[in-house]
Amino acid sequence: MRYPLTALLAVAVCAVMAGASSFAAITDWLHDLDERAQERLGFTAGVPVGSTVWRILTRLDDTLLGTVLAGWLRTRAPVEVTRPRRYRTVIAIDGKTLRGARTGGGRQVHLLSALDTTTGIVLAQVTVDAKSNEIPAFAPLLDAVEQVLGTLAGVLFIADALHTQTGHADEVTARRAHLLVQVKANQPTLFKQLKQLPWAQIPVGDRTRDRGHGRRETRTVKAVTVATPGGIAFPHAQQAVRITRTRIVAGKTSRETAYLTASLPAGQALPRDLQTWIRRHWHIENKIHHVRDVTFREDLHQARTGTGPAVIATLRNTAIGWHRTTGATNIARATRHANRRSHDLITAVTSSYPTTQ
Repeated sequence: MRYPLTALLAVAVCAVMAGASSFAAITDWLHDLDERAQERLGFTAGVPVGSTVWRILTRLDDTLLGTVLAGWLRTRAPVEVTRPRRYRTVIAIDGKTLRGARTGGGRQVHLLSALDTTTGIVLAQVTVDAKSNEIPAFAPLLDAVEQVLGTLAGVLFIADALHTQTGHADEVTARRAHLLVQVKANQPTLFKQLKQLPWAQIPVGDRTRDRGHGRRETRTVKAVTVATPGGIAFPHAQQAVRITRTRIVAGKTSRETAYLTASLPAGQALPRDLQTWIRRHWHIENKIHHVRDVTFREDLHQARTGTGPAVIATLRNTAIGWHRTTGATNIARATRHANRRSHDLITAVTSSYPTTQ
């Protein structure tokens, strides 16, 4: 028997939004629905067995699926009626290894993702070649993000030190976007240049203090304009940034210093902006990767066939993004709520919405 692909995708999205954490759980969720709900999803002549659902989903183009679902989510994200004067789309980039999943050759699956830190929507995700690392996957990820947004002009990408690559800086600038990256010992010349800047003479640009869980933390930001080319050994860099984090836990004080470069000039990126944007990079770890592990038990899922590992991760991204756009802060609670109200969930997922982005 043949089943509509749109129906299979709809049930996969709905099931994961309701907490399904595997392909088998997606099938179980479908089979547990009443006949009316199954018909509303597009199954008018019976429902597929688990092997059919698994076989089709593990053969999908995961990058294309991510593009389609990200675009679909953006049409459902609420429009901000009033945006701050200095509003900018900030996208955090980070990778995650699926510890339980393996490729056909036995290697672990590693995914590189791009998160819109304002909406909570993962705009794109690409699979890192098993014989390589995240660096070659950066440009394809930009391609996927650009396909969703239409243009990258003015967008700020934030990434960790692995992506402090001259090729990345050139690639981002060519697309009229901007890059904010941390600098560590993997770029020794640049790291030394940043560390030797006259920071003692540069005034504090922004300082924040946080308290909680028995910890007090102070984050101090200094930023200085650097002249390129010739200023520092990184193309398109407009500012050098230093962040000092001082933590007091149980009476013990620790201090950590981080250096970054930004391709935005001072007039477009004040120290308080930089402070906010840098902290947003943690959103992809705390609000996406951690939730996939804890709520959806991703690291225990031993997907191995075809594009299955990336497809199920994309469905989890979509579920998290959906619940974020509807105002949920506790994704586990939101999935339980959705599971108890399957007809409401089906209505929300299958109904037509105007484009809002």
